[in-house]
Amino acid sequence: MIGLLGRKLGMTQIFNKDGRQIPVTVLEIGPCTVLQTKSKETDGYQAVQLGFSDQKEKSATKPELGHFKKANVSPKYFVREIRTASLEGLAPGTVLKVNNFSVGDWVDVTGTSIGRGFQGVVKRHHFKGGLSKSHGSMMGRVPGSIGASSFPSRVVKGMRMAGHLGNERVTTQNLRVIKIDLDQNLMAVRGSVPGPKESYVIVREAIKKRRPRTWRMPDQGIEDLKIEEKKVVSKKAKRAEAQKATKPAAPAAKKK
Repeated sequence: MIGLLGRKLGMTQIFNKDGRQIPVTVLEIGPCTVLQTKSKETDGYQAVQLGFSDQKEKSATKPELGHFKKANVSPKYFVREIRTASLEGLAPGTVLKVNNFSVGDWVDVTGTSIGRGFQGVVKRHHFKGGLSKSHGSMMGRVPGSIGASSFPSRVVKGMRMAGHLGNERVTTQNLRVIKIDLDQNLMAVRGSVPGPKESYVIVREAIKKRRPRTWRMPDQGIEDLKIEEKKVVSKKAKRAEAQKATKPAAPAAKKK
């Protein structure tokens, strides 16, 4: 599995060749610096530790500064690990860019959802509320009964009640990569991504659509790197091709 760190910039829309509107989220992906590699022999699992977004030295602790100095890189604000099957070429100090993904790829994006504070059951759990909204009903947005008094004489664990909403780690799966800008390290994915603007995200290849692949190193200049666009075939087009293949051939016309 490969993955990169980035930042959510916001949502917009793109029009494809057919003029159809596509809602997309624009992400700033990389450049990410390799800080450390972990192997099964020494750590019990195999992963690469990446750093994104520079921070001031005075904002980092002394242990963090020592860790960054060992990798010979500047202090990073957002540091996360990505489990990977191959560590080839991932030496500390290596810079990874958005060219590791291509247009047409499927990705999973992990972020922290927007915090909504303390909310009631109607907004938090989508309760319908009281049926009667007349004067004096007093059952507008209250949760109702939360258990029996005689048995078990307690509130059962997992009861849906009012409480804190949002500010949780959320992963949105199977988002299609629509566009990539190598010069500005931007990626546009179809649909929404958890979190507010300027929040940090982790982009990995989709675990449900994973395929054998290796890390791409930007050894050449950024202008020499090319993104291979994949042809995306819709379900409707696939169905039409299948019907065309199974349709019997028309009988030849008889000669007079």
